[in-house]
Amino acid sequence: MKHLLKLLDLSKDEIIELLDLADKLKADNKAGIPHPLLKGKTLGMIFSKSSTRTRVSFETGMYQLGGNALFLSNRDLQIGRGEPVQDTARVLSRYLDGIMIRTFAQQEVEDLAKYGSIPIINGLTDFCHPCQVLADLQTVREHKGTLEVNMCYIGDGNNMANSLIVGFLKVGAHVSIACPEAYQPDSQILEFVKQYPGQFFMTDKPMEAAKDADVIFTDVWASMGQEDEKAIREKAFAGYQVNAELLSVAHEGCMVQHCLPAHRGEEITEEVFEAHADEIFDEAENRLHAQKAVLVACMK
Repeated sequence: MKHLLKLLDLSKDEIIELLDLADKLKADNKAGIPHPLLKGKTLGMIFSKSSTRTRVSFETGMYQLGGNALFLSNRDLQIGRGEPVQDTARVLSRYLDGIMIRTFAQQEVEDLAKYGSIPIINGLTDFCHPCQVLADLQTVREHKGTLEVNMCYIGDGNNMANSLIVGFLKVGAHVSIACPEAYQPDSQILEFVKQYPGQFFMTDKPMEAAKDADVIFTDVWASMGQEDEKAIREKAFAGYQVNAELLSVAHEGCMVQHCLPAHRGEEITEEVFEAHADEIFDEAENRLHAQKAVLVACMK
């Protein structure tokens, strides 16, 4: 695998291979077995958006793999002051062994891959969040023993929704989502789901989407950069909360997942969050292991 730009680019087999590698690296880590597979390699981490989990997990992951990670703020790079992305890509390719970028436009990630000569890993864009969803898949498989589950997503049809739909459909899950009509997933994703007749269901009624769910995902109503829309979005998403009533129509033992940070009392209640905290923080931990698998697959 040369890059991880979006899950749309990966086959089912490639996703499963990454998850299997993530499981092995996690087991080694828990057992104290070192795996310096990227010894002497350097990852550049470009951040146009701030982060907790992405920065710490990638930096720690490179350390555990025997390599180095450089934090490159958008404010510190010439790319933040107008240098064309194609020039940045070609320069950094002379210094680094890989780039992880967390930014706004998907095109910026695609252009880095087009003009650079080293692996590019998408740490998040407004279009998708592939690393998070690989961790989500790993967590569901750990808890359920299979990926052929009924997956439900409640909330904004944002980058998380886009990647969850693609990732879970590709591995054989049934996917149902509930979002307001004005906040549906990207049109490219809605075109993609046509390849999976009978596996995808979209509604604006959360209780319909959650019926018989094995795992329910949600995300904040206003993502980074949408803070000025907070009041509008709170009104639009009223009724799209993961709460006890919603879980009552899901399968017994239904998991709840949240990519974090969570706004308790908005998209999820305090009660539900704390009842499923172990699952949610397993999911957060698996960012480290899933991303190490991506780093090894791309950079080794």
